[in-house]
Amino acid sequence: MTDRSAADRRLFLRAAGLSAAGMAMTRYGLAGVAQAAAPTSSTQAGASPTMGPLRQVRAEELEIAYVEMGPAKGKVAILLHGWPYDIHCYEEVAPLLAKAGYRVIVPYLRGYGATRFVAADAFRNGQQAALAQDVIALMDALKIESATIAGCDWGARTACIVAAIWPERCTALVSVSGYLIGSQQANAMPLPPQAELSWWYQFYFATERGARGYDANRREFAKLIWRTASPQWAFDDATFERSAQAFDNPDHVAIVIHNYRWRLSAAAGDPKYDALERRLAEAPTIGVPTITLEGDANGAPHPEA
Repeated sequence: MTDRSAADRRLFLRAAGLSAAGMAMTRYGLAGVAQAAAPTSSTQAGASPTMGPLRQVRAEELEIAYVEMGPAKGKVAILLHGWPYDIHCYEEVAPLLAKAGYRVIVPYLRGYGATRFVAADAFRNGQQAALAQDVIALMDALKIESATIAGCDWGARTACIVAAIWPERCTALVSVSGYLIGSQQANAMPLPPQAELSWWYQFYFATERGARGYDANRREFAKLIWRTASPQWAFDDATFERSAQAFDNPDHVAIVIHNYRWRLSAAAGDPKYDALERRLAEAPTIGVPTITLEGDANGAPHPEA
């Protein structure tokens, strides 16, 4: 598969589309049963101005920060953001799902917000298998047996992987841009020039100049992506700044750079994920009930998979 994730990265901010996804999940019962949650604590990072207080839980190699809404014993929906965004992708849909009776979990991915590595010397790994394993670790930490997993951009890829590899943990899938599980071999194949132009930042990140540039200009970089990926989205400075704070995470640049370098085979992954990556390279089938969303107001083309 080629990387189509930039195409609809802001669709989940659209109230109409999100409402439709939320109502569909409710109508068809596309969620699992939540068991009693493991003890969590409020994080010192504070709260989202629009989504409430942050919680934090130890999940294998991470201390994951997340927002939770809805009844503690409700069916579970886990909402996963992408790059360069954060949990505020879901500030409109999360309350809708909570009102419908869902227990909604919206975590900061590794390298974002208040999520932190437990060990200072841990590999700042951004490969797709690591992000997917983080979701399973979060579910285990919160004693969630299964859930509807929804995502956009990196989050959609992660949700697809969970659905394909751990179907017993994923009662249903909601994916922006469809099937996004990647393959390094497929990513090595050239695309038409217009499609390559859309992924310019991936090639930029493959250079040391790109890594330094993103570190120095992460806010400006993110705002450029927001504007070019969703040219009809008229966001204001307050909306941008609310999400941009998530990029101040000390691991953010390392995770982002490794994510894109790994996709292009310009950086090695962690050997502990080799077996999983081999399975993912075979384009595993997703068999759980699935809703896919596509946007009609974005700026990136949709190269053929």
